[in-house]
Amino acid sequence: MATSALRDAVHGTARDSVALEDATRQVTFGELNALIEEEGAWLAACGERFALLADNGIGWAVTDLALHLRDLVTVPLPGYFTAQQVQHVIDDAGIDCLLTDEPERVRGMLGGWRCSGISDRTALTMFCRQLDASARRPLPAGTVKVTYTSGSTAAPRGVCLGAGDLEAVARSLAGATAQLGVERHLCLLPLATLLENVGGVYAPLLAGARTILPSAAVTGISYARPDVARVLGCITGARPGSLILVPELLKLLVASAERGWPPSSSLRFVAVGGASVSVELLERAEAVGLPVYEGYGLSECASVVCLNTPGARRPGSVGRSLPHAQVRVGDDGELVVSGTTMRGYLGDPPRRPGEEWATGDLGEIDADGYVYVHGRRGNMYITSFGRNVAPEWVEREILVEPAIGHVLVHGEARPYAVAIVSASRDSADAATIDRAIRAANERLPEYAQVSRWIRAPEPFSLDNGLLTSNGRLRRRQVLERHGVLLDVLYREEIAS
Repeated sequence: MATSALRDAVHGTARDSVALEDATRQVTFGELNALIEEEGAWLAACGERFALLADNGIGWAVTDLALHLRDLVTVPLPGYFTAQQVQHVIDDAGIDCLLTDEPERVRGMLGGWRCSGISDRTALTMFCRQLDASARRPLPAGTVKVTYTSGSTAAPRGVCLGAGDLEAVARSLAGATAQLGVERHLCLLPLATLLENVGGVYAPLLAGARTILPSAAVTGISYARPDVARVLGCITGARPGSLILVPELLKLLVASAERGWPPSSSLRFVAVGGASVSVELLERAEAVGLPVYEGYGLSECASVVCLNTPGARRPGSVGRSLPHAQVRVGDDGELVVSGTTMRGYLGDPPRRPGEEWATGDLGEIDADGYVYVHGRRGNMYITSFGRNVAPEWVEREILVEPAIGHVLVHGEARPYAVAIVSASRDSADAATIDRAIRAANERLPEYAQVSRWIRAPEPFSLDNGLLTSNGRLRRRQVLERHGVLLDVLYREEIAS
C-alpha cells in the first residue's frame, strides 16, 4: 500500500480523541485505526470495485476510508439516484460489490446479486455479483475513486481520481484553516458529494478534528426542499467549528439569521462552493455573524482548487489557488488548472497525472493572485448590441433577492435580457417578484439588466431534472422544456 497522509494522521492522533460521531456512537482515533484495518481486510477479500449507497454516518466514513487505504476502488452513489441511474453506474463502472444501509431497496433494484453479509463494524449490508473482469472497462492506473459528475448539460460521467490527489486537496484544506483551531466539523452535505467527502472527512482527520455525521433525517437536508427547522436545530445542537455549504443552503442560513436565528458562536469557517455566490449575499452573511469563505473547484480536479481563507480573503473572488493546484487563464479567457487533476473519464484514454485541465469556466486572475469566475464558457451570450454577457453573473445578482428561488437569464442576439423565475416561496406574487428584479437591475449595467420575466410553470428541482445536485441550473434542460416562454416574452414586447 502506498504512503498515505490519512493513515499517518489516524495512527498519529491521540488515541482517545474522538474522530467520528453520529447519532448512535462515537469512534476515537485509536478505535478508527482498528476499524479501518479490520474492515479493509474483509472488503479486500470480497471484490475489487465497490459502490457505496448509504446515508451519512460512521458506517459510510469507515467503509470509504477502509477502501481508500487499501487502494480499492470506491464509487459513491448519491441517495437520490433512481434505480435506473444506480443500474447504469454499477454497470458503467464494473462494480462487483455494493454496500448499503438500504438492503430492501437494493434487493428490489438489482437482480442476480447475492447478499454476502453485514459488516459488524459499519452495519452496512454487502451485495455481490459474479463479473467477468475481462468484460469490464479498465480504469486508469492509480484510480481509487470514481465520482460521477452532476454535469449541467450532459449525462454524468465517471471521473477517475487517485488517492494522492484526493489527499493533496485534503492537506491543502486542513492547512488553510489550521490557524483557526477548528475542532468539530459538521457534515451537512451528503458524503457522496466529493466536496464533503474530501473537505468534511479527510481534511478534519488530517487536522486531528472531530467529524460529526448526522443522517439526513437529523439534518433535514434534502435535494428538493430542506427542512429549515431541522437544519437550524442540527447546527445549533452540534456547535460545529466548520461547515461546507452550497449557495442555496447559505441563502437559507442568512435569511434565517436575519429573521432572528442566532448562528452558533462556535462557527469559525463556513466554506461555500458548488455554484457562484453574489458579493451582497456574502456581505449579508458577514453582517449576521456567519464567517463565510467562497471557494471553487470541480470533480475533474479532485474537488477544491481555490479558496478564500482568513489570511487571504477578497469578496467577489473564489480566493487564491491552494498549494496543490496551479491556475492560469488561457488565451480565450478560460481557466486552466494543473497539479491535482483526474486520471481520466471512465472509458476514455487515461491522462497524465497532473496534466492541465481546461475547466470550461471563464475567469480572470488579479495581480494578487485572486481568481474570479465569471461563468461557463458555453453559457455566454452576445446581445444584438454586441455585448458579451455571462448569464450566471446576472442570475447571481437576482438570486440575492429573498423572493427569488431560481432564475434563468437569456439574451442571445436580443437587445435585452429576459428571465424565467421560480419564486422562493409559493406565496410570492408577481408584484414581489417584479420588485426583486428591479432591485437586482439597480446593481447591474443597463446592457445586462432583465427587462421582462415570466414565472416558471414548475419549480426548478433535482427531481424534475432542472437542477444538479449542488443546485446549479441544468440550463439546456430548462431551455428545452420552457424556452418557448422566453420567445413569448419577446413577441409580447414587439406586439405591444
